[in-house]
Amino acid sequence: MSLRTTSKTITFARPFSLDGLDEAQPAGSYTVQTDEEPIEGLSFLAYRRVATVIFLPLSRGGTRSFEAIPVAPDALDAALARDASGSHGS
Repeated sequence: MSLRTTSKTITFARPFSLDGLDEAQPAGSYTVQTDEEPIEGLSFLAYRRVATVIFLPLSRGGTRSFEAIPVAPDALDAALARDASGSHGS
């Protein structure tokens, strides 16, 4: 079974929080990667999401050190909506 991986860049104008993170992350651009697997047994090609991660910079790792943090797509969408509306919270 082959995995399909897509990446996109999202941008937060303000510091943001996500469930499972101990502290707020600074405003900026972040890479989000989604892995999907094909759904077998269908007469057409369809995929199921199996993982979504956001890459966060490591505080002690230098400019090219990142940590992949699993994130629920709906939690990420909610954080982006809060950022767009200017409200805070997780």
